[in-house]
Amino acid sequence: MKQEALRLLSFLTASALLGWLTGHPGWAFAGGFLAYIVLHLRQLERLQAWLKGSHDADLPESTGVWGEIFDSIHALRRDEQRAKGSLLGIIERARASVAALKEAVVLIDDHGNLEWWNPAAEQLLGLQTVTDTGQPVTNLIRDPVFIRYFEQGPYEESLLLPSPIHPAQQLQFNLTRFGRNDRLMIVTDITRLHNLEQMRKDFVANVSHELRTPLTVLTGYLETLLGQADALEPRWLRALQQMDAQAARMNNLVNDLLLLSRLENDAREQEPRPVNVPALLAQLRSEALAFGLEKWQTVTLDCEEGLRLVGREDDLRSAFSNLVTNAVKYTQPTGSIRLRWWADAEHVYFSVQDNGIGIDAQHIPRLTERFYRTDVARSSATGGTGLGLAIVKHVLLDHRARLDIQSAPGKGSTFTCVFPAALAVR
Repeated sequence: MKQEALRLLSFLTASALLGWLTGHPGWAFAGGFLAYIVLHLRQLERLQAWLKGSHDADLPESTGVWGEIFDSIHALRRDEQRAKGSLLGIIERARASVAALKEAVVLIDDHGNLEWWNPAAEQLLGLQTVTDTGQPVTNLIRDPVFIRYFEQGPYEESLLLPSPIHPAQQLQFNLTRFGRNDRLMIVTDITRLHNLEQMRKDFVANVSHELRTPLTVLTGYLETLLGQADALEPRWLRALQQMDAQAARMNNLVNDLLLLSRLENDAREQEPRPVNVPALLAQLRSEALAFGLEKWQTVTLDCEEGLRLVGREDDLRSAFSNLVTNAVKYTQPTGSIRLRWWADAEHVYFSVQDNGIGIDAQHIPRLTERFYRTDVARSSATGGTGLGLAIVKHVLLDHRARLDIQSAPGKGSTFTCVFPAALAVR
């Protein structure tokens, strides 16, 4: 700018000198200033023409401030081209990477219309670029479960559905929101895992059913023999009593396996209906007092009367009973257990709180896994099957609920079932 100011000063000085020589200094000064402005307008015109032209056009030659402006814009254009080329390269590599995935990747705009997908989506979902681009995704995947999942959300859990083009193929749908309510949908073929899981469920169910018959025979004979305990020698009596206890334990295990198998396979014997939870909990409290009679425990019940829950009563009884029974088992003699049933604006709660032995934090995330034990020796001594909390988990999932666990060693535990408020009936 200093150089341009000197140029302007020189231009005006020459104009003034010319005016002094001709005797018209005012007109000469004005003419010189006008010529200076015209010169700059000409440079502006060259700049406009260059900017409108191709980015590959030669850089106009100029001096002074305009030369610096042209050089600066040219440098910016060059950097922009490099950044654009780099970005395009990244995009192309990303597209190539996504195209190589076996999982279907689908971009859906904020109106729910298909925007882009990779080749795997064509194989798994039958999408076609020519006809399906811009179409609502719910017009192409018409399963009512998917439509409800897509429209209502939230997308915290995956959705498992048969393929819309190959019913024997099982797919897992995961949706994520981004941008202005745009959505990314990733679809995975889990047919093999689904079949393996179904084989496991069938195996457990079949074996559990098959075990019932020999167990019935064994327990029948044991009851008959123990009915004649007075005529048995002490050593035989002790052996028969141990056999009877282990047969009862195995029978409990078979019953829990059958219940868990039924819950996993969605074989429901009851339709959801309002359950009188206060009455159910009063009964469970009485059973807990009887079960822990020799431990002299205190079992209290705080219940919001008239608050019922829409659900399956037998399943809820199994879940709540498991939580109460665990509290009795793992609470020391003369300990206290508190049962609570209440609701707020968002949820309905059932909690079992005790001042028992507590659980270390490292075990809490795995407590609902089947057969998981924090202490094998102690759990075996209590006669548990290791399936109680797995049953609780599946019952709560069926009721759109979750299990919250708060515990610390030596300070007791609190197990809370959290149900959606929509299931409450008053």
